[in-house]
Amino acid sequence: MSTINIRNKSFFEQLQWPETAFVRGHRRTGSDVQFIERTRQDAQQSMGKELQKLILTAPTSQQDLARTELAGFEQLFGRYLQETGPSVLWDKIKLLPEGGAKPYNDLARPETAKVKDLLDKLVVLKLNGGLGTSMGCKGPKSTISVRNELTFLDLTVQQIEHLNRTHGTDVPLVLMNSFNTDEDTLKVLQRYGKLQLQIHTFNQSRYPRINRESLLPIGNSFTSDNTESWYPPGHGDVYQSLVNSGLLKQFLDSGKKYVFISNIDNLGATVDLNILNFLMEQEQPPEFVMEVTDKTRADVKGGTLVEYEGKLRLLEIAQVPKEHVDEFKSVSKFKIFNTNNLWISLDAIKRVTDDQSLHMEIIVNPKTLDNGVNVIQLETAVGAAIKSFEGAMGINVPRRRFLPVKTTSDLLIVMSNLYSLHTGALQMNPKRSFPQGPLVKLGSHFSKVKDYLSRFSSIPDMLELDHLTVSGDVTFGKNVSLKGTVIIIANHGDRIDIPAGALLENKIVSGNLRILDH
Repeated sequence: MSTINIRNKSFFEQLQWPETAFVRGHRRTGSDVQFIERTRQDAQQSMGKELQKLILTAPTSQQDLARTELAGFEQLFGRYLQETGPSVLWDKIKLLPEGGAKPYNDLARPETAKVKDLLDKLVVLKLNGGLGTSMGCKGPKSTISVRNELTFLDLTVQQIEHLNRTHGTDVPLVLMNSFNTDEDTLKVLQRYGKLQLQIHTFNQSRYPRINRESLLPIGNSFTSDNTESWYPPGHGDVYQSLVNSGLLKQFLDSGKKYVFISNIDNLGATVDLNILNFLMEQEQPPEFVMEVTDKTRADVKGGTLVEYEGKLRLLEIAQVPKEHVDEFKSVSKFKIFNTNNLWISLDAIKRVTDDQSLHMEIIVNPKTLDNGVNVIQLETAVGAAIKSFEGAMGINVPRRRFLPVKTTSDLLIVMSNLYSLHTGALQMNPKRSFPQGPLVKLGSHFSKVKDYLSRFSSIPDMLELDHLTVSGDVTFGKNVSLKGTVIIIANHGDRIDIPAGALLENKIVSGNLRILDH
């Protein structure tokens, strides 16, 4: 007998079975449909009442902001209740058509005399809502030191300030903070006061976490210090929050045309004059450009561009039916993935927010709080809006434009001699034989930045490294060289100390420190 496991699902999720789901011998009747619809209406009305109560708990001076933010949340919640079934049908997905992703090498470099003009129309926006907790750090992730004691934020500011000084322009830097990062970020920004750089900040929305069982907010006060009651709803919120901040109007009024959006932890996401020149020289400029790059084994879970119902669409692994996940991960079929470096027309952002035609798939993010309460967060991703813009396209960029630091494994790569630092930008060492960096996997003993730093007397020479895996209690002495494929595994209870000056080339180092040819 066919059954459906509904254990651990909320009541509403149990009702959201796809049309093809059934228990043998039973069919959904008209009364079932009416019951589900009434339940949705009740959930929507109950949420609306609770949101009104939350608004009234805000200080009078903040109630307009609270009303605006929670109106956006209520709209998202309404979509969550109504939109059932898969967000894409696999049979409708088509591979990216010819020209869907323009090769970066086809772009022309602008004449020197044009550069200032181009930059005068640009805004740079960094997504700065994340904390460094996954790497064992407190505060904004952007304040973690990544190179020469400089943080992500230091490097970003240095890049834009150098750009302005070199070309005599005034490209503004905008940071989209969250309520988690705003206060600490503003303190750090005070030290950049004497630089030739406008820095603007705005906060993305603050949405209430939803109790998975009752489908109501878990918080009861807008001003509550209990941050567990609230969450930042993903970087797809950037469009409406930019409008709400008043900055979009300010930039349009001053003649700005495009915004370059990227994650602040992507050290490869620098202003690219060739892409900017391409945008400005088109008779009908694309409203949305997504930088994509070639997939490697490390990127198989990354979102990819496809054609869907005649438009470009970002396809994420969460949207893929289980039976097609291996196909989605195929480097030979889906050859590119989204870097989240986006170039978007400011006029177009105004249009799609004004007429409410902006559409992004809802990401349902379940969490269990410290007190054991199961909640859901409704989020959106900035790149998913590509289908809402006219003339959208991808540009297939070199790998150097995608250098994210999500883990200490990434941190080891960017701190090594694989890269050198020039005015805030990392450049691959010309002595490296391959254009791509190595694949590095550090185990749980290295996952926190403090522990990671304590295990390296100095960062190893990795110029000729292809692959590094380290597991267990391992330390590295000074001036170690790693080449080819190196695997170091200390079994439970063992410790491996790689001695100073050691050269490991195509070696496996096991728990008893035997060094074997690989």
